[in-house]
Amino acid sequence: MDLDKINTPCYLIDERSLIRNLEILKGVKDRTGAKILLAQKAFAVFSVYPLLAKYLDGTTASGLFEARLGYEEMGKEVHIFSPAYKDEEFDEILSICDHIVFNSFTQWNKFGGSAAANKKSCGIRINPEFSTQVSNIYDPCAPGSRFGVTAANFPETLPQGIEGLHFHTLCEQNSDDLAKTLEAVESKFGKHLHNIKWLNFGGGHHITRDDYDIDLLCACIDKMQTKYGLEIYLEPGEAVALNAGYLVATVMDSVENGGVTNLILDTSAACHMPDVLEMPYRPPCIGSDLPFVKKFTYRLTANTCLAGDVIGDYSFDNKITIGHKLVFCDMAHYTMVKNNMFNGINLPSIKKIDLDGNIVNIKEFCYSDYKNRLS
Repeated sequence: MDLDKINTPCYLIDERSLIRNLEILKGVKDRTGAKILLAQKAFAVFSVYPLLAKYLDGTTASGLFEARLGYEEMGKEVHIFSPAYKDEEFDEILSICDHIVFNSFTQWNKFGGSAAANKKSCGIRINPEFSTQVSNIYDPCAPGSRFGVTAANFPETLPQGIEGLHFHTLCEQNSDDLAKTLEAVESKFGKHLHNIKWLNFGGGHHITRDDYDIDLLCACIDKMQTKYGLEIYLEPGEAVALNAGYLVATVMDSVENGGVTNLILDTSAACHMPDVLEMPYRPPCIGSDLPFVKKFTYRLTANTCLAGDVIGDYSFDNKITIGHKLVFCDMAHYTMVKNNMFNGINLPSIKKIDLDGNIVNIKEFCYSDYKNRLS
């Protein structure tokens, strides 16, 4: 990769890595017959949707805009789930979505009639109340969660017109957590599984991670298909784009304070990789290690006014100077979909490395993108 030719900051999407992930997902589809959808909340670079469409069955959305993007740019199945739908948007949702999942029976009672009349396949999100993670911010099964209907609030008989159930309880997890979750789903909702057509396992499946147990995932899918005669859907987002992108940045200045050398970059955790602050998450940086493992340790920081806009402490074999370019890895998912222009900081350009190794420009941003978001 010739970094000298890249103006920074810049997201780089690696088509070869995308295809690696897609081939793994296709392998699951081929083994089980399950359908796999792109969760656009994690990755929505629609210029590569034609590539994704060769492997995946469609897209899933959290709202109207995502649904419209999937409908317009991939053109396959379009599924949607939202905690609540807006009256003024629902007619358009009906015109573009194949499957509509409701978060409550109140929402079903309000919109289900028109959805059924338009021959949409409708589902209810369930909450199995089975947590498999420690972070409440990413736990839809945490006590008091707003997501899904619990068993205590479920009717004895599903209303006519409900064709599927949906759960989404995982976040970057292996298939052993899915297997345990399915036990809870069967325990609490098993009597309804014989009366529906499809079951959606949601997202959070880290299928393309090196240590992911694909055999167990396939066994889980096969079990639910065989036992209940269900069509199974999965909605990975991160697994589609895992390790398939980079963020390239340039060192603009170096500031010493209290024994800490702060390198000020032309990128930002707060603006360009928000999960670094939200999760928190420490993105890999090519050529680096943990602090003080290598000879030179630096604190990588941003060119914003936010004091806590810090990417992290990294060590390098060689001294890093002003003008040096750094490459952060695994920057395709939950970056471009979550970035922002706080402080008027421009967004990184978006480029891709094609199958021949060429760097192809996809999108540049400018002042008008910032101004037109405001009034």
